[in-house]
Amino acid sequence: MSIYDKIGIELKLRGYSRNTIKAYNFHLEKFFTFINKTPEDVTSDDARAFLAHLVDDENSQRVSIKSMALAKASIRFLFKEVLRKTVDLPEGIQIPKKIPVVLSKEEVTKLIDSAENKKHKLMIEFLYSSGLRVSEAVKIKSGDLELDAGIGWVRSGKGSKDRFFLISKKLKPKLELQMKNLKPSEPLFFGRTGTLTVRAVQSIISKASEKAGLRKKVSPHTLRHSFATHLLENGVDIRKIQELLGHADLSTTQRYTQVSAAELKKIQSPLDSL
Repeated sequence: MSIYDKIGIELKLRGYSRNTIKAYNFHLEKFFTFINKTPEDVTSDDARAFLAHLVDDENSQRVSIKSMALAKASIRFLFKEVLRKTVDLPEGIQIPKKIPVVLSKEEVTKLIDSAENKKHKLMIEFLYSSGLRVSEAVKIKSGDLELDAGIGWVRSGKGSKDRFFLISKKLKPKLELQMKNLKPSEPLFFGRTGTLTVRAVQSIISKASEKAGLRKKVSPHTLRHSFATHLLENGVDIRKIQELLGHADLSTTQRYTQVSAAELKKIQSPLDSL
C-alpha cells in the first residue's frame, strides 16, 4: 500500500471531502519529490525546508496564502496521523508579494540558442511552448503526446483531472525524432542514469541563462511565467490560460495581468512629447 493510499484512508475515516484528499495528496507528492526520501525517513527539518522552498520564487511556483495553508496542513496530517511523528512547523509564514520574473520573447530566443546541445535546447523549448511545471515536464511519457492533434497530456494518476497542453508546430519534427526509439511508457526526456530530474533541468537552464548573458534570475518556472504572459499579450482569454496552466483559482492566473507590459510600453512618456 502506497503512502498516498494510507493518507487517503486516514482522511476518509475522519470525514474529509474528496477535494481535500486530492489537495493533500497534491502537496504531499510535491513534498516527497522535493526531499527525495522515504516516508519513514522524513524529519521536521525536511518539512521546514520544503515550506521555505515554496516561498522561494526562484525555485518554485509562487504559492498563495491558501495554498501554503494547505501544504502545511497536509504535512502536519502526514506526520501526526500517518507517520505518528511530531513535527515542528512555523506558525506564521510570510509570503513575499513579488511580481513574477518574465523573459521577453527576445530573451527566450537567446536562452534557447545558448543551450549546450540539441536535447537541452528541446527541453527549454518544450517548457516554454507548453507552460508546464518542470515537475510535470520530467514525468511526461512518449505515449502522453498526440503529435498529429498538436496536444499532450499531463496525467494525474490519482483520480484528479488530467489536462492537456499545447505542442508547438515547430517542435513536432524534433519531438518525433526524440520519440523515435521510445516505448509509450518511457519518459520523453531522460538523462544518463534514467529519467531527467528536476534539478538537472534547473542546471540546464541556469547554464544556458549564464551563457546567454541574461541579467534576470532565470529558472524553469520563469519559462512558465513567460508562456502565460506572452499568451496574454497575444490576446488569449485569461480563462483559457488558466486551463492550460492547471490553476484551480483564476486569481492565481490574474497576477500575469500585472506583468503584461506590451501595451504599456506603447505609451509615450510626456517628456518625449516636449
